[in-house]
Amino acid sequence: MTDLQDYKKELEEELSSILQYWINNTIDHQHGGFYGQINQENQVSPEAEKGAVLNARILWTFAAAYNFTRDKKYLQVADRAFEYIKTFFFDREFGGLYWVLSNLGIPINTRKQIYAQGFGIYGFSEYFKATGNKESLAMAQALFECIEKYSYDEVNGGYLEALSREWKPMEDMRLSNKDANYPKSMNTHLHILEPYTNLYRVWPDQRLYLQIKRLIRVFLDRIIDGKTAHFNLFFERDWTVKSDIVSFGHDIEGAWLLTEAAETLGDKELLEEVEKMALRMADATLAEGAAGDGSIYYEKVAGSGHLDKDRHWWPQAEAMVGFADAWRITGEQKYLQKSMDAWQFIKSKLIDRQHGEWFWKVNERGDPSETEDKAGFWKCPYHNSRACMEVMRRLGD
Repeated sequence: MTDLQDYKKELEEELSSILQYWINNTIDHQHGGFYGQINQENQVSPEAEKGAVLNARILWTFAAAYNFTRDKKYLQVADRAFEYIKTFFFDREFGGLYWVLSNLGIPINTRKQIYAQGFGIYGFSEYFKATGNKESLAMAQALFECIEKYSYDEVNGGYLEALSREWKPMEDMRLSNKDANYPKSMNTHLHILEPYTNLYRVWPDQRLYLQIKRLIRVFLDRIIDGKTAHFNLFFERDWTVKSDIVSFGHDIEGAWLLTEAAETLGDKELLEEVEKMALRMADATLAEGAAGDGSIYYEKVAGSGHLDKDRHWWPQAEAMVGFADAWRITGEQKYLQKSMDAWQFIKSKLIDRQHGEWFWKVNERGDPSETEDKAGFWKCPYHNSRACMEVMRRLGD
Protein backbone atom coordinates (compact mmCIF):
# COMPACT_ATOMS: atom_id res chain seq x y z
CA MET A 1 0.00 0.00 0.00
CA THR A 2 1.40 3.41 -0.95
CA ASP A 3 1.72 6.36 1.42
CA LEU A 4 -1.20 8.04 -0.35
CA GLN A 5 -3.40 5.01 0.17
CA ASP A 6 -2.39 4.89 3.84
CA TYR A 7 -3.13 8.59 4.21
CA LYS A 8 -6.56 8.24 2.64
CA LYS A 9 -7.44 5.14 4.69
CA GLU A 10 -6.45 6.86 7.93
CA LEU A 11 -8.53 9.93 7.07
CA GLU A 12 -11.50 7.72 6.29
CA GLU A 13 -11.20 6.11 9.71
CA GLU A 14 -10.74 9.48 11.43
CA LEU A 15 -13.80 10.95 9.73
CA SER A 16 -15.87 8.05 11.06
CA SER A 17 -14.37 8.50 14.53
CA ILE A 18 -15.11 12.26 14.68
CA LEU A 19 -18.69 11.83 13.51
CA GLN A 20 -19.34 8.96 15.90
CA TYR A 21 -18.09 11.11 18.79
CA TRP A 22 -20.69 13.77 17.97
CA ILE A 23 -23.44 11.18 17.59
CA ASN A 24 -22.57 9.54 20.91
CA ASN A 25 -22.00 12.63 23.04
CA THR A 26 -23.79 15.73 21.81
CA ILE A 27 -27.44 14.91 21.10
CA ASP A 28 -29.78 16.60 23.58
CA HIS A 29 -32.58 14.07 23.97
CA GLN A 30 -34.37 16.13 26.62
CA HIS A 31 -34.67 19.54 24.97
CA GLY A 32 -33.95 18.80 21.31
CA GLY A 33 -31.04 19.54 19.04
CA PHE A 34 -27.56 19.32 20.53
CA TYR A 35 -25.89 20.25 23.79
CA GLY A 36 -24.27 23.66 23.86
CA GLN A 37 -21.13 22.64 25.72
CA ILE A 38 -19.10 19.55 26.59
CA ASN A 39 -15.75 19.79 28.39
CA GLN A 40 -12.55 17.96 27.67
CA GLU A 41 -13.57 14.95 29.81
CA ASN A 42 -16.92 14.72 27.97
CA GLN A 43 -18.91 16.16 30.85
CA VAL A 44 -22.05 17.82 29.47
CA SER A 45 -23.24 21.25 30.60
CA PRO A 46 -26.97 20.65 30.00
CA GLU A 47 -27.90 24.28 30.71
CA ALA A 48 -25.34 25.76 28.30
CA GLU A 49 -26.54 28.18 25.65
CA LYS A 50 -26.97 26.92 22.09
CA GLY A 51 -25.21 28.93 19.39
CA ALA A 52 -26.23 29.35 15.77
CA VAL A 53 -22.73 28.63 14.50
CA LEU A 54 -22.43 25.27 16.28
CA ASN A 55 -25.85 24.11 15.08
CA ALA A 56 -25.39 25.28 11.47
CA ARG A 57 -21.97 23.62 11.36
CA ILE A 58 -23.44 20.37 12.67
CA LEU A 59 -26.06 20.55 9.92
CA TRP A 60 -23.39 21.13 7.27
CA THR A 61 -21.09 18.44 8.66
CA PHE A 62 -23.59 15.61 8.75
CA ALA A 63 -25.23 16.53 5.45
CA ALA A 64 -21.78 16.66 3.85
CA ALA A 65 -20.78 13.37 5.47
CA TYR A 66 -23.91 11.74 4.05
CA ASN A 67 -23.17 13.19 0.62
CA PHE A 68 -19.61 11.85 0.86
CA THR A 69 -20.28 8.39 2.32
CA ARG A 70 -24.02 7.76 1.65
CA ASP A 71 -24.26 6.41 5.22
CA LYS A 72 -27.83 7.08 6.34
CA LYS A 73 -26.96 7.39 10.02
CA TYR A 74 -25.34 10.72 9.16
CA LEU A 75 -28.46 11.86 7.35
CA GLN A 76 -30.50 11.19 10.50
CA VAL A 77 -28.31 13.63 12.45
CA ALA A 78 -28.59 16.18 9.64
CA ASP A 79 -32.39 15.78 9.74
CA ARG A 80 -32.31 16.53 13.47
CA ALA A 81 -30.13 19.61 12.99
CA PHE A 82 -32.32 20.94 10.18
CA GLU A 83 -35.52 20.57 12.18
CA TYR A 84 -34.00 22.22 15.24
CA ILE A 85 -32.60 25.22 13.35
CA LYS A 86 -35.85 25.66 11.40
CA THR A 87 -37.97 25.46 14.55
CA PHE A 88 -35.89 27.44 17.04
CA PHE A 89 -33.19 29.54 15.34
CA PHE A 90 -35.13 30.91 12.36
CA ASP A 91 -36.70 34.33 13.03
CA ARG A 92 -40.12 34.09 11.40
CA GLU A 93 -40.89 37.78 11.96
CA PHE A 94 -37.75 39.52 10.67
CA GLY A 95 -35.90 36.73 8.88
CA GLY A 96 -32.45 35.38 9.54
CA LEU A 97 -31.02 33.25 12.34
CA TYR A 98 -30.85 34.25 15.99
CA TRP A 99 -27.33 34.31 17.44
CA VAL A 100 -27.93 32.45 20.73
CA LEU A 101 -30.71 30.36 22.29
CA SER A 102 -31.09 29.11 25.83
CA ASN A 103 -30.76 25.39 26.41
CA LEU A 104 -34.57 25.28 26.15
CA GLY A 105 -34.55 26.86 22.68
CA ILE A 106 -35.62 30.36 23.78
CA PRO A 107 -33.90 33.25 21.90
CA ILE A 108 -31.64 35.13 24.33
CA ASN A 109 -29.43 37.00 21.87
CA THR A 110 -31.40 37.91 18.76
CA ARG A 111 -28.72 39.89 16.89
CA LYS A 112 -28.14 39.00 13.25
CA GLN A 113 -24.43 38.19 13.06
CA ILE A 114 -23.70 37.88 9.33
CA TYR A 115 -21.14 35.15 10.02
CA ALA A 116 -23.97 33.00 11.41
CA GLN A 117 -26.28 33.73 8.46
CA GLY A 118 -23.46 32.50 6.22
CA PHE A 119 -23.16 29.23 8.08
CA GLY A 120 -26.91 28.84 7.85
CA ILE A 121 -26.60 29.03 4.06
CA TYR A 122 -23.72 26.54 4.19
CA GLY A 123 -25.79 24.04 6.15
CA PHE A 124 -29.10 24.52 4.32
CA SER A 125 -27.50 24.26 0.85
CA GLU A 126 -25.62 21.09 1.80
CA TYR A 127 -28.77 19.58 3.30
CA PHE A 128 -30.66 20.38 0.09
CA LYS A 129 -27.92 18.60 -1.84
CA ALA A 130 -28.37 15.58 0.45
CA THR A 131 -32.16 15.44 0.47
CA GLY A 132 -33.68 17.58 -2.27
CA ASN A 133 -35.70 19.26 0.50
CA LYS A 134 -36.97 22.41 -1.22
CA GLU A 135 -37.73 24.09 2.12
CA SER A 136 -34.02 23.90 2.95
CA LEU A 137 -33.08 25.53 -0.35
CA ALA A 138 -35.70 28.23 0.21
CA MET A 139 -34.24 28.95 3.66
CA ALA A 140 -30.74 29.24 2.18
CA GLN A 141 -32.07 31.62 -0.47
CA ALA A 142 -33.90 33.66 2.17
CA LEU A 143 -30.68 34.08 4.18
CA PHE A 144 -28.86 35.14 0.99
CA GLU A 145 -31.51 37.79 0.40
CA CYS A 146 -31.18 39.06 3.98
CA ILE A 147 -27.40 39.35 3.72
CA GLU A 148 -27.63 41.16 0.41
CA LYS A 149 -30.41 43.50 1.52
CA TYR A 150 -29.06 44.50 4.91
CA SER A 151 -25.32 43.77 5.06
CA TYR A 152 -23.92 44.47 1.59
CA ASP A 153 -22.05 47.78 1.32
CA GLU A 154 -23.13 49.30 -2.00
CA VAL A 155 -20.57 52.11 -1.73
CA ASN A 156 -17.36 50.31 -0.73
CA GLY A 157 -18.16 46.68 -1.47
CA GLY A 158 -18.11 43.84 1.01
CA TYR A 159 -20.34 43.13 4.00
CA LEU A 160 -20.97 44.60 7.43
CA GLU A 161 -20.43 42.40 10.46
CA ALA A 162 -23.69 42.45 12.38
CA LEU A 163 -27.09 44.07 12.77
CA SER A 164 -29.89 43.98 15.31
CA ARG A 165 -32.75 41.52 15.19
CA GLU A 166 -34.66 44.04 13.05
CA TRP A 167 -31.59 44.50 10.79
CA LYS A 168 -30.75 47.93 12.23
CA PRO A 169 -27.17 49.24 12.76
CA MET A 170 -25.34 48.24 15.95
CA GLU A 171 -22.49 49.83 17.89
CA ASP A 172 -20.89 46.54 18.97
CA MET A 173 -20.53 44.31 15.92
CA ARG A 174 -17.89 41.94 17.27
CA LEU A 175 -18.09 38.25 16.45
CA SER A 176 -16.63 37.40 19.87
CA ASN A 177 -15.03 39.15 22.83
CA LYS A 178 -11.61 38.34 21.37
CA ASP A 179 -12.29 40.32 18.18
CA ALA A 180 -11.81 43.99 17.41
CA ASN A 181 -14.97 46.06 16.94
CA TYR A 182 -14.81 47.20 13.32
CA PRO A 183 -17.54 47.13 10.66
CA LYS A 184 -15.75 44.63 8.41
CA SER A 185 -13.58 41.58 8.96
CA MET A 186 -11.72 39.03 6.90
CA ASN A 187 -13.33 36.21 8.88
CA THR A 188 -16.92 37.13 8.07
CA HIS A 189 -16.10 37.65 4.38
CA LEU A 190 -14.36 34.27 4.20
CA HIS A 191 -17.43 32.60 5.69
CA ILE A 192 -19.74 34.34 3.27
CA LEU A 193 -17.63 33.26 0.30
CA GLU A 194 -17.67 29.63 1.46
CA PRO A 195 -21.50 29.26 1.74
CA TYR A 196 -22.22 31.38 -1.33
CA THR A 197 -20.00 29.00 -3.31
CA ASN A 198 -21.85 25.99 -1.88
CA LEU A 199 -25.23 27.58 -2.61
CA TYR A 200 -24.19 28.31 -6.20
CA ARG A 201 -23.58 24.59 -6.76
CA VAL A 202 -27.27 23.87 -6.17
CA TRP A 203 -28.71 27.22 -7.27
CA PRO A 204 -26.70 28.73 -10.17
CA ASP A 205 -28.33 32.14 -9.89
CA GLN A 206 -26.81 35.02 -11.87
CA ARG A 207 -26.92 37.52 -9.01
CA LEU A 208 -25.28 34.99 -6.70
CA TYR A 209 -22.60 34.45 -9.35
CA LEU A 210 -21.93 38.18 -9.49
CA GLN A 211 -21.68 38.50 -5.70
CA ILE A 212 -19.24 35.59 -5.47
CA LYS A 213 -17.11 37.21 -8.15
CA ARG A 214 -17.22 40.53 -6.28
CA LEU A 215 -16.25 38.76 -3.07
CA ILE A 216 -13.23 37.16 -4.71
CA ARG A 217 -12.17 40.59 -5.98
CA VAL A 218 -12.57 42.02 -2.48
CA PHE A 219 -10.16 39.39 -1.23
CA LEU A 220 -7.65 39.95 -4.01
CA ASP A 221 -7.83 43.74 -3.93
CA ARG A 222 -8.64 44.60 -0.30
CA ILE A 223 -8.24 41.80 2.22
CA ILE A 224 -5.02 40.12 1.10
CA ASP A 225 -1.87 42.18 1.64
CA GLY A 226 -0.28 42.18 -1.81
CA LYS A 227 3.24 42.43 -0.36
CA THR A 228 3.08 39.72 2.28
CA ALA A 229 0.32 37.43 0.91
CA HIS A 230 -1.31 37.41 4.35
CA PHE A 231 -4.88 38.31 5.16
CA ASN A 232 -5.49 41.59 6.91
CA LEU A 233 -8.10 40.91 9.58
CA PHE A 234 -10.14 44.06 10.41
CA PHE A 235 -11.24 47.11 8.42
CA GLU A 236 -13.19 50.34 8.46
CA ARG A 237 -16.08 50.57 5.99
CA ASP A 238 -13.73 52.09 3.38
CA TRP A 239 -11.27 49.16 3.81
CA THR A 240 -8.75 51.08 5.90
CA VAL A 241 -6.78 48.28 7.61
CA LYS A 242 -7.11 48.22 11.40
CA SER A 243 -5.02 45.22 12.46
CA ASP A 244 -1.48 43.88 12.26
CA ILE A 245 -2.11 40.27 13.29
CA VAL A 246 -1.35 37.38 10.93
CA SER A 247 -3.63 34.34 11.34
CA PHE A 248 -1.84 31.39 9.76
CA GLY A 249 -4.87 29.11 9.95
CA HIS A 250 -7.07 31.60 8.11
CA ASP A 251 -4.38 32.18 5.48
CA ILE A 252 -4.09 28.53 4.55
CA GLU A 253 -7.86 27.98 4.82
CA GLY A 254 -8.54 31.02 2.66
CA ALA A 255 -6.09 29.83 0.02
CA TRP A 256 -8.13 26.74 -0.80
CA LEU A 257 -11.56 28.34 -0.26
CA LEU A 258 -10.74 31.12 -2.73
CA THR A 259 -9.54 28.55 -5.26
CA GLU A 260 -12.71 26.50 -4.74
CA ALA A 261 -14.90 29.57 -5.31
CA ALA A 262 -13.11 30.57 -8.52
CA GLU A 263 -13.27 27.00 -9.83
CA THR A 264 -17.00 26.82 -9.10
CA LEU A 265 -17.63 29.99 -11.09
CA GLY A 266 -15.73 28.57 -14.07
CA ASP A 267 -13.94 31.86 -14.90
CA LYS A 268 -10.57 30.72 -16.25
CA GLU A 269 -8.76 34.06 -15.99
CA LEU A 270 -10.00 34.66 -12.46
CA LEU A 271 -9.02 31.13 -11.45
CA GLU A 272 -5.47 31.64 -12.73
CA GLU A 273 -5.17 34.85 -10.71
CA VAL A 274 -6.59 33.19 -7.59
CA GLU A 275 -4.37 30.10 -7.88
CA LYS A 276 -1.30 32.29 -8.16
CA MET A 277 -2.24 34.14 -4.98
CA ALA A 278 -3.27 30.95 -3.19
CA LEU A 279 0.18 29.48 -3.77
CA ARG A 280 1.78 32.68 -2.46
CA MET A 281 -0.38 32.34 0.66
CA ALA A 282 0.60 28.69 1.11
CA ASP A 283 4.27 29.59 0.70
CA ALA A 284 3.99 32.47 3.19
CA THR A 285 2.39 30.11 5.71
CA LEU A 286 5.23 27.64 5.21
CA ALA A 287 7.90 30.31 5.50
CA GLU A 288 6.55 32.10 8.56
CA GLY A 289 4.02 29.89 10.30
CA ALA A 290 5.30 26.33 10.00
CA ALA A 291 6.87 24.72 13.04
CA GLY A 292 9.47 21.98 12.75
CA ASP A 293 7.07 19.27 13.89
CA GLY A 294 4.62 19.43 10.97
CA SER A 295 2.21 21.84 12.65
CA ILE A 296 1.53 25.53 12.06
CA TYR A 297 1.56 28.20 14.73
CA TYR A 298 -1.60 30.06 15.70
CA GLU A 299 -0.77 33.66 14.84
CA LYS A 300 1.82 36.43 14.98
CA VAL A 301 1.76 40.18 15.49
CA ALA A 302 3.43 41.64 12.41
CA GLY A 303 4.45 44.87 14.15
CA SER A 304 6.17 43.39 17.20
CA GLY A 305 7.06 40.03 15.73
CA HIS A 306 5.42 38.25 18.69
CA LEU A 307 4.55 34.65 17.77
CA ASP A 308 1.76 32.69 19.44
CA LYS A 309 3.18 29.17 19.32
CA ASP A 310 0.08 27.31 20.51
CA ARG A 311 -1.24 24.76 18.03
CA HIS A 312 -5.02 25.11 17.82
CA TRP A 313 -6.99 22.26 16.30
CA TRP A 314 -8.55 24.05 13.36
CA PRO A 315 -5.40 25.56 11.73
CA GLN A 316 -3.87 22.07 11.62
CA ALA A 317 -6.99 20.73 9.91
CA GLU A 318 -6.93 23.58 7.39
CA ALA A 319 -3.21 23.06 6.77
CA MET A 320 -3.98 19.50 5.68
CA VAL A 321 -6.39 20.80 3.04
CA GLY A 322 -4.55 23.95 1.98
CA PHE A 323 -1.27 22.18 1.31
CA ALA A 324 -3.02 19.24 -0.38
CA ASP A 325 -4.71 21.78 -2.63
CA ALA A 326 -1.39 23.44 -3.46
CA TRP A 327 -0.11 19.98 -4.41
CA ARG A 328 -3.19 19.42 -6.58
CA ILE A 329 -2.55 22.70 -8.42
CA THR A 330 1.22 22.35 -8.87
CA GLY A 331 2.03 18.66 -8.55
CA GLU A 332 4.91 19.68 -6.26
CA GLN A 333 5.64 16.96 -3.73
CA LYS A 334 6.68 19.40 -0.99
CA TYR A 335 3.09 20.52 -0.55
CA LEU A 336 1.75 16.99 -0.28
CA GLN A 337 4.44 16.25 2.29
CA LYS A 338 3.39 19.26 4.36
CA SER A 339 -0.21 18.07 4.28
CA MET A 340 0.90 14.64 5.47
CA ASP A 341 3.15 16.23 8.12
CA ALA A 342 0.16 18.16 9.48
CA TRP A 343 -1.76 14.90 9.73
CA GLN A 344 1.13 13.22 11.56
CA PHE A 345 1.13 16.06 14.10
CA ILE A 346 -2.64 15.78 14.53
CA LYS A 347 -2.34 12.03 15.11
CA SER A 348 0.45 12.35 17.65
CA LYS A 349 -0.66 15.47 19.57
CA LEU A 350 -4.23 16.61 18.90
CA ILE A 351 -6.43 13.51 18.79
CA ASP A 352 -7.67 12.72 22.29
CA ARG A 353 -7.11 8.97 22.49
CA GLN A 354 -8.85 8.73 25.87
CA HIS A 355 -12.02 10.79 25.46
CA GLY A 356 -12.33 11.10 21.67
CA GLU A 357 -12.37 13.99 19.17
CA TRP A 358 -9.52 16.54 19.12
CA PHE A 359 -8.11 18.78 21.82
CA TRP A 360 -8.81 22.49 21.33
CA LYS A 361 -5.07 23.23 21.38
CA VAL A 362 -1.71 22.06 22.62
CA ASN A 363 1.19 24.24 23.69
CA GLU A 364 4.70 24.20 22.29
CA ARG A 365 5.57 21.17 24.45
CA GLY A 366 2.52 19.31 23.15
CA ASP A 367 0.53 19.58 26.38
CA PRO A 368 -3.23 19.93 25.79
CA SER A 369 -5.19 22.79 27.33
CA GLU A 370 -7.35 21.46 30.15
CA THR A 371 -9.85 24.34 30.22
CA GLU A 372 -11.18 24.46 26.65
CA ASP A 373 -14.33 22.80 25.31
CA LYS A 374 -14.39 19.54 23.42
CA ALA A 375 -17.68 20.72 21.93
CA GLY A 376 -19.16 24.16 22.29
CA PHE A 377 -20.07 27.52 20.84
CA TRP A 378 -16.93 27.52 18.64
CA LYS A 379 -15.71 23.92 18.93
CA CYS A 380 -17.64 22.16 16.20
CA PRO A 381 -17.16 19.04 14.02
CA TYR A 382 -16.74 21.11 10.87
CA HIS A 383 -13.02 21.93 10.46
CA ASN A 384 -11.68 18.46 11.19
CA SER A 385 -14.37 16.40 9.45
CA ARG A 386 -14.26 18.69 6.41
CA ALA A 387 -10.48 18.37 6.28
CA CYS A 388 -10.77 14.58 6.14
CA MET A 389 -13.27 14.74 3.28
CA GLU A 390 -11.49 17.48 1.31
CA VAL A 391 -8.08 15.82 1.47
CA MET A 392 -9.56 12.46 0.45
CA ARG A 393 -11.14 14.19 -2.57
CA ARG A 394 -7.77 15.59 -3.58
CA LEU A 395 -5.98 12.27 -3.12
CA GLY A 396 -8.39 10.62 -5.57
CA ASP A 397 -8.79 6.87 -6.10
